[in-house]
Amino acid sequence: MDETGATRGSRTARERGADGRQPDSTSYVSLRINGNTHELRLDNRTTLLDALREHLDLTGAKKGCDHGQCGACTVLVGGRRINSCLVLAVTCDEPVTTIEGLAGHDRLHPLQEAFVARDALQCGYCTPGQICSAVGMLAEAAAGHPSHVTPPDRPAGGGPELLTPEEIRERMSGNICRCGAYANIVDAIEEVAS
Repeated sequence: MDETGATRGSRTARERGADGRQPDSTSYVSLRINGNTHELRLDNRTTLLDALREHLDLTGAKKGCDHGQCGACTVLVGGRRINSCLVLAVTCDEPVTTIEGLAGHDRLHPLQEAFVARDALQCGYCTPGQICSAVGMLAEAAAGHPSHVTPPDRPAGGGPELLTPEEIRERMSGNICRCGAYANIVDAIEEVAS
């Protein structure tokens, strides 16, 4: 319990103002990001993207459209790719991985290396979201999750999906590259998927 009488739970604790009448619009939030735990006091309306960029200086995830349409802010939450501009930080109770958390201590993630080798970067603004999305997409395909273009007659429970260029394009369709580097992005993902 803090000086205002608010209690602190494992995730968040809604607080009341010092006068006890007016509800406070902030919460304590415990976010596990890239293997580190961060304790923050945030406005309840703070998106995960703004928490990352404005409160934790993790600026890899980019604010593009701020409406979940471009994918520039894609991060992994509990291993699943999400648009961090559409998620409130106070709701994130699973580990978050950003582009900053993908590389090892002395080596880039294989997808980061492939993007560099295939020159899939161009202006680079969308690249962190593209790479995080590709990491999530490869895991989805490995788990056998079908996409919109997966043949409907494939055997049920048939194991990992074969990632053809058509599959990769469909699965990455939520990430927009305004430079038009799509061919190189698909090549980079294919290289890691094979």
